[in-house]
Amino acid sequence: MSSINFPRLTQAQAPLTQEVVVVNEFGDATSISIPAERALTVYVDKRELVTLMTLGAHPELLVLGFLRNQRLIATVQDIESITVDWDVGAAAVKTRAGSDDLAQRTAKRVVTTGCGQGSVFGDLMDEVDSLVLPPATLMQSQLYGMVNAIRLKESTYKSAGSVHACALFQGENLLTFVEDVGRHNAIDTIAGWMWMQTETPTQSSGMTGADKVFYTTGRLTSEMVIKSAQMGVPIVVSRSGITQMGHELAQRIGLCTIGRATNKHFFCYSGQDRLVLQTELAGAKLRPA
Repeated sequence: MSSINFPRLTQAQAPLTQEVVVVNEFGDATSISIPAERALTVYVDKRELVTLMTLGAHPELLVLGFLRNQRLIATVQDIESITVDWDVGAAAVKTRAGSDDLAQRTAKRVVTTGCGQGSVFGDLMDEVDSLVLPPATLMQSQLYGMVNAIRLKESTYKSAGSVHACALFQGENLLTFVEDVGRHNAIDTIAGWMWMQTETPTQSSGMTGADKVFYTTGRLTSEMVIKSAQMGVPIVVSRSGITQMGHELAQRIGLCTIGRATNKHFFCYSGQDRLVLQTELAGAKLRPA
């Protein structure tokens, strides 16, 4: 049995898609699915903190991961409960010891790039140099296996589009898969999920990221790089690319970033020493005529 005093979480449910009538290029009316988007205002000990725009698939884990990645809560044991009520669009977080310093810690806010406008509270950028990632490697064959697993995964994106997906892998084994209107929400939800897992009976900090690989369909911005490192995940794979600041930070902390990963194509932007190449798996190299 685990010794962790886990928070109580509601299991709030909300429809992930909505049917709408559209007109196509031939003038025909048809019904299609579009992803839901709803506002969730987070209150910590009755103090309003932030409003997140989300698909709403796993709102309790989203809130938990948001608090973790913003370094607003130190451990999962600090939280007594997270209650989500979609009727009022609110998530009430109750801590065990109170959060009197919350106002000071959230005074500085940076709204980051990308869908969903991720927010970074406090001085997370100043903490980058203190992040130490564990040693880990990824085989090229494992990378191909991950990309194929995502390709085969049934998803809201396939039925309705307009969402980002994130996933956590252990080797080629897909541990969890999350979709949301913004990649920031999806990675926060995975962070929350990891905090609620244990790999040993006495583990007090949730699932370790040491032997995990994080996957995202979105681009690797500075915030995505920092959040991955905070989760202790040393290798990140993206279907998209990377920004300049994301690249600089990844190099600075030794994070392996792999982008443009589709089929058998990819670019390894940083941490190339963590990627074990098996170039014969890529097939014949096409040369210009």
